[in-house]
Amino acid sequence: DEYQWKGPFYFIQGADPQFGLMKAWAVGDTNNGDDEWGEEIKLAEQAVQAINKLNPKPKFFVLCGDLIHGMPGTQWRKDQEQDLKNVLKNTDQDIPLVFVSGNHDIGNTPTRETIDNYCKNWGDDYFSFWVGGVFFLVLNSQLYFDSSKCPELKQAQDVWLDEQLAVAEKHKCKHIIVFQHIPLFLRKPDEDHDYFNLEKSVRQEIMEKFHKAGIKAVFSGHYHRNAGGCYRGLEMVVSSAIGCQLGEDTHGLRVVVVTSEKIVHRYYSLNELGSQGIEKELLDMLAKQN
Repeated sequence: DEYQWKGPFYFIQGADPQFGLMKAWAVGDTNNGDDEWGEEIKLAEQAVQAINKLNPKPKFFVLCGDLIHGMPGTQWRKDQEQDLKNVLKNTDQDIPLVFVSGNHDIGNTPTRETIDNYCKNWGDDYFSFWVGGVFFLVLNSQLYFDSSKCPELKQAQDVWLDEQLAVAEKHKCKHIIVFQHIPLFLRKPDEDHDYFNLEKSVRQEIMEKFHKAGIKAVFSGHYHRNAGGCYRGLEMVVSSAIGCQLGEDTHGLRVVVVTSEKIVHRYYSLNELGSQGIEKELLDMLAKQN
């Protein structure tokens, strides 16, 4: 049923609730200073409340990684995960949750064990789903960043991705949209590699594959600021965090409207979305039966 286009819809993208980073960042100890996350709990609660009030309802709410700050094996990790789950349980039951793995969820250099633990807690580290004629792909971007401890898992994701893109082509979907934690790039496709984007040769290969497959947009987090750019018709959308801000943006969520022709998105602060909801221009796009 979901293979068929049924008219415009929207979803909510959030990123980096990252329980524990605000204190760690404030005290200047990002390896151990994450023993408090009361501020992040409040922000995540505010995000859930804002989403629950929206009318019409979003088709789903995707969290693009770094669910918590504690890396695999660290002291506060289990408590952070439990507290986030307790907040997310209050999401309207008609709004499915989609989880994307980030570097803090599976480690900067993931292993089979860290990925298995993530999957037990949050679901698969990569998968696909359909909504109203649109094909969505969730990827484990850590495997592109450093798969040195689990090369066979990177290879498995690569094989799977090619199979999925073949499926998308066969079904003639309206759009293909990708979710991953680490952006391909922040502003320009040929920018230098650093902590916040993928290595240049890896990036080039993925961008070319995505472009050939007709993928319209990649949504990610990781940067704790809003950014983005384009590569040959592929839009790279980088959303700032629900949690700790590293730039001038506010704690927020992105509203993404999908019409038959295009994908339109806008970043809202939590206060703005909670008090005013979605602006008329986007609501009008949803009301059109195209």
